[in-house]
Amino acid sequence: MAEGGGASPPESGGLLQQILSLRLIPRVGNATSPACVTALCHFTEMWYGIFLWALVSSLFFHIPAGLLALFTLRRHRYGRFMPVSIFLMGLVGPLAAGTLTSAAIAGVYRAAGKKMIPFEALTWGVGQTFCVVIISFLRVLATL
Repeated sequence: MAEGGGASPPESGGLLQQILSLRLIPRVGNATSPACVTALCHFTEMWYGIFLWALVSSLFFHIPAGLLALFTLRRHRYGRFMPVSIFLMGLVGPLAAGTLTSAAIAGVYRAAGKKMIPFEALTWGVGQTFCVVIISFLRVLATL
């Protein structure tokens, strides 16, 4: 293609776009090694990818649940405040426990010298949320 009229790749990529889009786009600022162009090589990149997907998937479950509770309990005297707690748990859970478990997973990857592709970050983040949802529905904690 000609230099002036051809389609060029977007310059404003970044880590967030690479992680959320799951497209293996080389980031502009990541020129440390050729192997890290399409993978997440550093601890902070791996941690951020896993944490971000845990947060997004948690909100994916909690926002519809909170809206359903808001719709069904809107006339209840005390039940109308339940959606607030559901929304807060959608944020507080990943911010508290998700931060620590994402750091543990990223630490294991980093200690093993393994690179992580964005799809692995998606799998680990959604897996954390899936475990929380399963434990919540099975009420395993109530039996301890």
